[in-house]
Amino acid sequence: MSRWKELPAELPTEVHQLIVRLRRLKDRSELSTRQLATKTGYSARSWQRYLNGRSLPPREAVEATARVGGDDPTRLLVLHEIAAERWAQGRVVSTETPEGAPAMRAHTSTGAQPYGRYLRAVIMAGAVALVLSVSAVLLLAVRLADARAELADARAARSAGDPATVSGSLVPVAYTCRLEQRDGRWYAGLSRTTDAILAYTYVGPEVAEAQCLLRRTGIPPGDIDGIFGPKTQRAVERIQKRDGLVVDGVIGPHTWKSLREAAPK
Repeated sequence: MSRWKELPAELPTEVHQLIVRLRRLKDRSELSTRQLATKTGYSARSWQRYLNGRSLPPREAVEATARVGGDDPTRLLVLHEIAAERWAQGRVVSTETPEGAPAMRAHTSTGAQPYGRYLRAVIMAGAVALVLSVSAVLLLAVRLADARAELADARAARSAGDPATVSGSLVPVAYTCRLEQRDGRWYAGLSRTTDAILAYTYVGPEVAEAQCLLRRTGIPPGDIDGIFGPKTQRAVERIQKRDGLVVDGVIGPHTWKSLREAAPK
């Protein structure tokens, strides 16, 4: 122990005892100051101040040194707690932050807890606000995705010849009949299908195509609005009865044939 400098006489007894214990642990581990700094995360310059009584080592530094020296950290931490109280009574605590370590280590054991509680409260409040914001954004994204998927399904069904059905949010559409005859068949410029199945409550341009062709035969289907309603259904039944087809009010391949090949009235 002769190589150690004498500790300042004004040090409180508990602080003096703590530093002596730390010096013994360093001697027992046979580590240089630089090696101790590497193993504990506190700089060699900081350890020179701690072991010479110029600064009170932080709690984490004391615990790390106890583990390095093979001592019981619990008893050493109790001594550190008492020493910290006596140190605070006699001078301003000047514990240091290790080089490259988080700034939280710079707080003393007496002031770290209130600050820590405040910091945790701020972090928790921010986290809750962030979670609520993210949840709202995700909910909106899910709803938009559902709406887009529903629209895509409707478009796919229409392109596959499966018309949509009437819904409560349906907006009426006025279609224009542009009649022309090609290869002995009549078309109204809205759909060229010859086998799409259309029935009551169906909507879309295929229905409007059938309505135009019904009107061309002299059987009024009501408005050319693309909605398979009661008037359109009655008109379909009339042409089916006239042409000797199964009268079911549903437009299928046979009814389409009658509509497209019917002689104009």
